[in-house]
Amino acid sequence: MKHIFIAISLMFSIMSCNNSDKNTDAVELVEVETTELAYASFGDKIEADNALTAAEINEKYKNMKPGDTLQTKVMAKVNSVCQAKGCWMRLGLDNDEEVMVKFKDYGFFMPKNIADKDVIINGKAYVTEVSVDEQRHYAEDAGKTSEEIAAITEPKRTLSFEADGVLLIED
Repeated sequence: MKHIFIAISLMFSIMSCNNSDKNTDAVELVEVETTELAYASFGDKIEADNALTAAEINEKYKNMKPGDTLQTKVMAKVNSVCQAKGCWMRLGLDNDEEVMVKFKDYGFFMPKNIADKDVIINGKAYVTEVSVDEQRHYAEDAGKTSEEIAAITEPKRTLSFEADGVLLIED
């Protein structure tokens, strides 16, 4: 009887040691997972490293003229997305500026519900002058009112970007 009691006591102490090790491993695993960002990828596969901030790309755009291009990667917040198909999006830059993003060869589209989410885009930055008709088309796609659409009366210098790949930062 004494031997059975010792064996049972020994077994419980071994099991309790194993349980504490498992809890420690689980805590360490959770800490590792929370330090990594999750991305949904669209278009070409791209990496998240070396992306310019919204302020940095805004400074580069200030020195560009229509016809200039810059191959780059940018991280910024989505202001709006085409509500018809997700075929374009506008990203916020500093000083209430926006960059109009289209997707290379219409090869992919973005989800329509990603306003206020952060993205990393890779591709070509450039400056264009957008006609009144094209501005009105984009305003209609964005769900603007008829009064807002009618108020568009002049061509506009637009900061543009043709993305070949996008990473959507998931919460």
